[in-house]
Parts: sequence; C-alpha cells; structure tokens
Amino acid sequence: MPIPDPSHDAPPLEPVCREVPVLSLDRRSSPEAGGHELYTLRLRSPGWGSWLPGQFVMVRPRRASRPDVFWARPFSICQADPEELRIVFQVAGRGTRELLELERGETVTVWGPLGNGFAVSPSGPTLLLAGGIGIAPFVGYIENHPAPETLRLEFGHKLPVDCYPFRECRDIHPRLAKDGLPARSHRETCPEDLARFVAAMESAIRDTASRNGLVLACGPLPFLKSVQNLSLRHGARAQLSLETRMACGVGACLGCVVKKTVPAAKRDAAVPEPFAYAQTCTNGPVFWADQLDLAD
Repeated sequence: MPIPDPSHDAPPLEPVCREVPVLSLDRRSSPEAGGHELYTLRLRSPGWGSWLPGQFVMVRPRRASRPDVFWARPFSICQADPEELRIVFQVAGRGTRELLELERGETVTVWGPLGNGFAVSPSGPTLLLAGGIGIAPFVGYIENHPAPETLRLEFGHKLPVDCYPFRECRDIHPRLAKDGLPARSHRETCPEDLARFVAAMESAIRDTASRNGLVLACGPLPFLKSVQNLSLRHGARAQLSLETRMACGVGACLGCVVKKTVPAAKRDAAVPEPFAYAQTCTNGPVFWADQLDLAD
C-alpha cells in the first residue's frame, strides 16, 4: 500500500469501530531481556480503505478479566494491510497487561485509524529517529515509502535489539532487499551510551538539515525533547510523534492535551498567551517540532 497522501495537512481519514478476532500474540524476547519483553499482536484487518503511517488505534478486549480496566489503550499502527493489523507493545500497566490474556480467535474492539500521519518529503533525505517502542510506527512508514533509498534510521533502546522490530525496519522494503535500510542501533546500558547516542543524533540531524531534509521522531518524552532541541538548533524540519496517555482517542476526555505554541501574529485578546492547549489524539499524535512547547 503506497502512502495515500504525502501531505501532512491532508484531511483525516474516517475512523471506524469494529470488533475483530485475534490472529496471534507473539512474544518478542531475548535471553537478556530480563522479563521486559515486547509483544506483537496480530489482528484481523478492521477493513479500512486506507491509513497513514504514524496514525494509531484504540484497542480494548471485549472481555475484561480485571474490573478496574475499562478504558481502551492507544497503540501506534506498526503495519496494516487488507488481511491484518499489527501492533507492537510493551507491558506498561494494567491495560497492556490485560492484552497478555488474549487468545487466538478472541475478539477485541478496535477503532481507528486515528490522528494524523508522518509527512513524506518530496525530495531530500529523511532521517528516522526512534527511541524504544517508538520504533513501531516506522515499520509501516518504511514499508510504504515511495522512495525508501532516501531513508535512514538511528535507533536508541535499552532492551536487546532483537526485542524490537529493528530488523523489520531494515529489511522490509523490497527495493532495499540487497543492502537493507541504512540503520544503526544504539543500546543504552550506561550514561556514556546515552551521550554517544545523543551525539550520533546531533550529527545526523545536522547533516539532514544541511541537505534540506526531514527529521521524524517517535519515542518517550525525554528523547523527543532532545530531538526537538537539536532540530531547532540546526534548523531542521522535524516532526515529533507523542506518546501521550490517552483515554478516549477522539478528543472527548481532554486527558491528552499538550502545549502548542501560538505565533505572535496570531495572538489576540482571546489567546494572549504564547501557547494554547491541543489534544494529542485529534491534533496529533504527530506535530511539527517548532509548534510544541515541551518544556514542562
């Protein structure tokens, strides 16, 4: 499936709510993972007409073994085709732990695709920066990109790399079958490793900016703050995909608001402050880096 619209400002696709069966739940493990494995959940396709890499879905099991688990949980779309929807997740609390109870053939409620997607640069290089589970949406982005030879990936992580879909990113596009995607993994085991990864990111961002390229990033908030600071420092066009906590996914609960900067020319008596609040689920999860206030 080619990315249907390269414009980041394209109108959102119409989401649907469907009950779909589980095809499999596979553990992505490593002897060094220490019980912190990731999982790939394969679901029957909800029957979307199209979707944009960078969008997400809300997932909730139909039966809940825990009465305190009510809200659905958001997950980046890793891959989707006419047959399957695939997400990659790590257990982070009660809701994600509930998914480990799923069995083949069991039904879950899925609504999506939600939010917006990553931009596609018409020319120049695109640098993909991923932190931890933030690598998941880049599998679909790389797979469906019209010019995969312009892509490059820098990936920072704490678990062994085999726990993540790093290999899929490197090998998934058929036009890159010979050499694979230019991709480097940086495992963090000590503060010095983190410093080396940040230095590698800065070098890559500087190079991308010098060639009028595009930087895309997804990962935890401290990681995104670093990417934002480096991108602004070197004048890079950059987008950040936020991993904000969500409850509804459709803008009703206001639980995922973030600060979005308001240019001075657009401020008035109604919006005198240099920022306004925006819901991540409906205004994002992908934002231009210079439009976000991540200081708090």
